[in-house]
Amino acid sequence: MKGIVLAGGNGSRLRPITRVVSKQLLPVYDKPLIYYPLSALMLAGIREILIISKPADLPLFRRLLGDGSHLGVSFDYAEQPEPKGLADAFRIGADFIGADPVALVLGDNIFYGQGFPDVLQCERKRVDGVTLFGYGVADPRRYGVGELGADGELLSLQEKPEHPRSNQAITGLYMYSNDVVELAYELEPSARGELEITDLNRRYLGQGRARLSPLGRGFAWLDAGTHDSLVEANQFVQVLEQRQGVRMACLEEIALRMGHIDADTCYALGIVQEDSDYGRYVVEAARRFAERPLATIVEA
Repeated sequence: MKGIVLAGGNGSRLRPITRVVSKQLLPVYDKPLIYYPLSALMLAGIREILIISKPADLPLFRRLLGDGSHLGVSFDYAEQPEPKGLADAFRIGADFIGADPVALVLGDNIFYGQGFPDVLQCERKRVDGVTLFGYGVADPRRYGVGELGADGELLSLQEKPEHPRSNQAITGLYMYSNDVVELAYELEPSARGELEITDLNRRYLGQGRARLSPLGRGFAWLDAGTHDSLVEANQFVQVLEQRQGVRMACLEEIALRMGHIDADTCYALGIVQEDSDYGRYVVEAARRFAERPLATIVEA
């Protein structure tokens, strides 16, 4: 399975702080926002990832992330000159996707929960059509909503409904079979001139090939697309990391534990950032993983 992070858009809800920098490059506590959706794809076992953004922002993402080889993965980049809807990602990424299934994650979405990697890897293996991830919210009228039957079957998809049929908001993480590219090319722009992801998902629903995987209690889903939600995301990450002593979305640690890099490489990646708490955490992660003294790990 390939992965796509859609990190485009104008970040208009975060103006003026996004006038000169992409929303996905803004900090969420100790790391750039894009680390969080990238971590979801990496935890799913996906190693080939396409990052889509505006032409002016792509050099900054390249500078931040490189080609991914230092993490044992591959990052590619593609331009979306102007927002044309979420489903446009599959047209832009058609050559990258090739003959593989694909996961799409929005660049401002943050996921956290015990057992999340297991959920992702299980759903990755069973996807046939589209798999959506639901999250129970207090006010589903603000979101796309999935209605489930008694047997867990996905019955309907509503977009910001006045009278929601459930409290299951559709998160910004999607897994698709390879025919998503073909279906994306068949879509017609909506009244607002965009290729709507909900229209695409309804195609699969009509074929009986859409399922919803609810993220239950113990999971957290945050959309850092407004000033308030960005502050909330920063506070959530700060509290969790300080109390538990772990780092969310630490790409180096994830790469190490997924077997993409070894402890020596992880240690070297931490050393070049050792002036920061984040860098020191990466060094300690390498030491813990190797279960040996610092002096026995090859230094950069």
